[in-house]
Amino acid sequence: MSGKPKLTYFNGRGRMESVRWLLAAAGVEFEEEFLETSEQYQKLIKDGALLFQQVPMVDIDGMKMVQTRAILSYIAGKHNLYGKDLRERALIDMYVEGTTDLMGMIMFLPFQPPEEKEKNFALIIERATTRYFPVYEKVLKDHGQQFLVGNQFSWADVHLLEAILMAEECKPDILSPFPQLQAFKGRISNIPTIKKFLQPGSQRKPPADDKFMAQEP
Repeated sequence: MSGKPKLTYFNGRGRMESVRWLLAAAGVEFEEEFLETSEQYQKLIKDGALLFQQVPMVDIDGMKMVQTRAILSYIAGKHNLYGKDLRERALIDMYVEGTTDLMGMIMFLPFQPPEEKEKNFALIIERATTRYFPVYEKVLKDHGQQFLVGNQFSWADVHLLEAILMAEECKPDILSPFPQLQAFKGRISNIPTIKKFLQPGSQRKPPADDKFMAQEP
C-alpha cells in the first residue's frame, strides 16, 4: 500500500473532480481506479465498500469515505484548508455551497435532453452573473484581501476557481464584469500546486463527453 489516497470513480469529472482539485491544491498525490464495467461497481457493493452503494469513494487514512461533501470536508480539515475557527469554517461552508450549486448546474447540463439544454444554458449564465459571482466579487472587494476567508488560502478559494473555470468553458468572457474575480483567478491559478494541476497531463479531467455520459449509472 503506497499510503496515497485512492479515488474510485468513473474516468471523468462528475462528483469526484472537486476532490481531485482539493487534493492537488493541498499538494497530495493520489491514485485513481476507474469504474469501467458494472461488474466492478457491483463488486464494490457486494464487498461492502460503498456505504450507500454510491461513488465517489476515497480510500484515505484507513477509511473508505463516501459522500462528496464528507470527503471534501475531511481533506480540507486535514490539510489546513478549513479556516482557523468555527466562524471561518462557516464562511467557507457557505461559499463552497454556493459554488457547488453553480457547478452542479453546469455539470448536469450535458445529461439533459436537447430541448432543455438551450434554456438551461441561459439559466446557468444568468445565475452565474447575477446570483453567484456578484457575491464573491463583493466579498473580495469589501475586505480587500487575497483570499476569500481569513486572508489565507482555503477550500473556498479552490472551489471558486474550479467554478470560474467551468463557467468560462460555457462563456469565455463571463468574468468581464468582475474585476476582483479576474484578479483572484490569476492569483489562485499561480499557486504552485494549482498551477501544476492546471498543466496538460495532470489528473484534471476534461468536460463530460459522450463516452463519460454513457458510463454514468
